Amino acid sequence: MNSESDPILIVGGPTASGKSALALDLALRLRGIVINADSMQVYKELRILSARPTPADEERVPHRLYGTLPARERCSAGRWCDLALAEIAGARAKQLLPILVGGTGLYFRSLLRGLAPIPPVPQGIRDTAVELHTEVGAAEFHRLLAVRDPDSAARIHPANTQRVLRAYEVFEATGKSLGDWQNEAAGEAGYAGKVVALVLEPPREVLYAACDARSELMAAAGGIEEVAALLTLEIDPALPIMKALGVREFAALLAGDAKRDEAIENLRRATRNYAKRQATWFRHQMAGAKRVSARYDGAQDENIMEIAAALLSQTNSDQWSR
Repeated sequence: MNSESDPILIVGGPTASGKSALALDLALRLRGIVINADSMQVYKELRILSARPTPADEERVPHRLYGTLPARERCSAGRWCDLALAEIAGARAKQLLPILVGGTGLYFRSLLRGLAPIPPVPQGIRDTAVELHTEVGAAEFHRLLAVRDPDSAARIHPANTQRVLRAYEVFEATGKSLGDWQNEAAGEAGYAGKVVALVLEPPREVLYAACDARSELMAAAGGIEEVAALLTLEIDPALPIMKALGVREFAALLAGDAKRDEAIENLRRATRNYAKRQATWFRHQMAGAKRVSARYDGAQDENIMEIAAALLSQTNSDQWSR
């Protein structure tokens, strides 16, 4: 499966569902290359908190777009899409199967459906929005957004600073809500070929247990020290990397505002909530994907491996409902 007429493989699902391990094993079996589609794994400073593949795993098969960008840069969906398309082309040139794996739904949407044609927001408006958010706080800023764009405010949690700021600045710049822009015809999809999509959907109790275990592991494996190193960079708190799971929780621990057990429990809660939102997105936005109601625990789970291999062997492999 090496030509442009062959499908790419998407492995999606919520955090802690085992999708990175599945992508690795599929790449080994199917002669593939693993391409990151996670918005936090693109940053080089967050190997532990973002649960990036280990150096040993990265040596077993080619991995791309992991630890690619420094913390001070923004990785928008559009920018990631351009990078992913280049990696897909590179994989084709080497006769490798492109396997895109991650849990950032907007990345997949940008690649396969295109992005809403939102005009660029002037830097002055962006700066003013950030300053206002800092001045009034998250709760009040969210209330101000609700006055302007109630639909977006209803869909975005006040703690999701990046998305709240984006909705606010788009309305200020265009006079239209973010939802109105997104409901308009999307731009041309970046990838127009065949797509096979496999989504892991573990039972909730299994997924939440894995989220809890991951939070404890991150603290023990150096996640706290990773946040300490990130904070020394003194970067803009509105940058995407500062919203990564664990940054706020461990920053509070380092500042003396939370005890270790409290910080870990807060991270557990945040991770479970994030996994729930991801699962909801994949359920509603990737209706054409093959769903597996299990967590992938390793190569011994031949059932999931065989499902993926069978999907790729199908003649009509364009699963994504564009």
